[in-house]
Amino acid sequence: MIPTFWYLILAATLFVIGAAGVLLRRNVLIVLMSLELMLNSVTINLLAFGHVLQDLRGQIIAIFVIAITAAEVAVALGILVALLRNKHTLEVDELTILKG
Repeated sequence: MIPTFWYLILAATLFVIGAAGVLLRRNVLIVLMSLELMLNSVTINLLAFGHVLQDLRGQIIAIFVIAITAAEVAVALGILVALLRNKHTLEVDELTILKG
């Protein structure tokens, strides 16, 4: 059996990699993938603590997070396709649509 500490290390590593991707990269698609990596680390933590505490609520919330993440990705990819068609770029610095 894998110790719980390893799951926590895996989740922390994934979260740090995702946070670095969000903060350092300028491509919107890579930022989106980094956000998904961070959400997956949260899911791993929920599953690990749910298993340790013998509580099914962690697994139920993890399934809910996965479903919400799938819906978020579908909406975000639709927005990215629209941005790419209209602006012909996915660079964060060049997307100034919301500026007044």
